Amino acid sequence: MPVNLVAPDPQSLLPVPGVALGVAEANIRKPDRKDLLVIRLDDGAKVAGVFTQNRFCAAPVVVTRQHLSMLDPNASIRALMVNTGNANAGTGKDGLANARQTCTHLAELLGCTSVQVLPFSTGVIMEPLPVDRITAGLPACVADLREDNWFTAAQAIMTTDTLPKAASRRIRIGTSTVTITGIAKGAGMIHPNMATLLGFIATDARVSLPLLKSAVAHAARHSFNCITVDGDTSTNDSFMLIASGKAAMDELGDARSPDFVALRDAITEVAIQLAQAIVRDGEGATKFIAVRVEGGRSEEECRRIGFAIAHSPLVKTAFFASDPNLGRILAAIGYAGVADLDVEKLELYLDDVLVARHGGRNPDYQEADGQRVMQQSEITVRVVLNRGSASAVLWTCDLSHDYVSINADYRS
Repeated sequence: MPVNLVAPDPQSLLPVPGVALGVAEANIRKPDRKDLLVIRLDDGAKVAGVFTQNRFCAAPVVVTRQHLSMLDPNASIRALMVNTGNANAGTGKDGLANARQTCTHLAELLGCTSVQVLPFSTGVIMEPLPVDRITAGLPACVADLREDNWFTAAQAIMTTDTLPKAASRRIRIGTSTVTITGIAKGAGMIHPNMATLLGFIATDARVSLPLLKSAVAHAARHSFNCITVDGDTSTNDSFMLIASGKAAMDELGDARSPDFVALRDAITEVAIQLAQAIVRDGEGATKFIAVRVEGGRSEEECRRIGFAIAHSPLVKTAFFASDPNLGRILAAIGYAGVADLDVEKLELYLDDVLVARHGGRNPDYQEADGQRVMQQSEITVRVVLNRGSASAVLWTCDLSHDYVSINADYRS
């Protein structure tokens, strides 16, 4: 079962004016499951995104980036299309042609150009995209388009996820009420080097495209780029931010304005909730672990040490076993690549239990205290470097027998 994760209440997911969602069962890989999603945007919406840094990036990532760069300045993105069950990655020129063909078909249904459609895929790698099934399912998606369809949309983008992931916020910008709603999918192959597996957040705020790009990058760095389940960066990672511009407000164009900062921070809060839900739903996960590194010389060195801990199979299996074999954490800190780290200054805590200091075990540490913390379903690993004022927090999970079983059987 996911770690303290429950499915979102459909009634809590707020419609975003100018954004409609429609779902279909297209039988892309398995029958009788929602596996195709269309997100239609009213004319004038703005879209920005960040994508996987994996050099073997999937065809839909390539096509989406191309379409964003090719878009006429007087036109806008009109639709996002998401399929599960097939990643369309490692598929060469045929994969690119297939992604473009599905865009063309949806564009015909919506009365726009194919460049105004952005494709996204997730699922098995190196399998040809079943274009015929996708095109056959798109009319049902269009017929299902509704602004209050976020919960069903979250279900439609799941792969090995056990629960849908969605969140909403409503904030005041001046005298206007602004809505932010987002969905994400992911449970395995999680170490985003840009964003998430797939994430889509929409707001009705009016915001300039440069600031929208700034907001999506900020949100990614402080949410999806702070999580890891297994250290694998997917070929298909994409995180998209949509601004429909339907709110009754002046367009935000100043990055220093309190109104933009408030919007950016609220978007980031939604992204953090979605990112943490991915970790809580990590394949076979039984524990949710926050890794907090403080007192560093730079945020980057704090993140480097944090990820060394969060990636370590030895650390993660110790957490699964509730085994306070905490020398594994010290070893991970030591090989993180901070060459001038003075371990004599370092302190290591499990929640409020001081485990190590002055380069070794705290003389007052009792293994029973460590075991008590390790048996919890939520744990904080806190590393204090005592060499500066920078900090970073990352989120990960344990590594269990079920993780191996899920991934061994994934294609079955």
